[in-house]
Amino acid sequence: MTNRGLRLVAPAKLTVSLRVTGRRTDGFHLIDAEMVSLALHDELTVRPHDRIELTIDGPYAAGVPTDRTNLVWRALELAERTAHVTITKRIPPGGGLGGGSTDAAAVLRWAGWGPTPQALTIAAGLGADVAYCLAGGRARVRGIGEVVDPLAPLAEPHRYTLVAPPLHVSTPAVYQAWDVLGGPTGDGPNDLEAAAVHIYPELEAWRDRIADACGVRPVLAGSGATWFVAGEHEEALA
Repeated sequence: MTNRGLRLVAPAKLTVSLRVTGRRTDGFHLIDAEMVSLALHDELTVRPHDRIELTIDGPYAAGVPTDRTNLVWRALELAERTAHVTITKRIPPGGGLGGGSTDAAAVLRWAGWGPTPQALTIAAGLGADVAYCLAGGRARVRGIGEVVDPLAPLAEPHRYTLVAPPLHVSTPAVYQAWDVLGGPTGDGPNDLEAAAVHIYPELEAWRDRIADACGVRPVLAGSGATWFVAGEHEEALA
């Protein structure tokens, strides 16, 4: 580590498909999902420090906390490490792309954590997506997020068009709506889409706008708010 600090890359995650398979007695939902790492990423710069300090910059810095409510802070506590961490936010918060989770996972990797079954279970205690982000790549994710089984990489580089509406979607609120609605099964690859649209009706307008622009119905990324379409569709970004 130099005086400029150690640079860490924290890739966004995309939930390509998501089935909600049940609910535990403690209220946590069980899933069966396929997730992939994206080229889109946050950057973390870690510098030696005698306590935990966070600095946030980048295009999506606004509103990101610098106290213990930030998953990076909690990951440092979990790993029993101190540092000054500058987080350059390029992943939209509240978009379902795992921005906070991948930042926390990057810190855990820096602290020497690998994707062992024990580490994945502990990481999932920070947040359901932290375990997957610790492993990365293409994987099947089950349980509450702690069971991560690697899948073979796609034969060719795969591209997705992402559209992130200016909305911040609450994942707990979407799961709660899914319960209230009786656990709907999606007519597409994402069981949470109906619940998300129910409590955030603006999402429906964005879905239809994207579909009209590129001729393909988009898929909601996790609990939202990001919509995605396989392939390159510049018209969807207009």
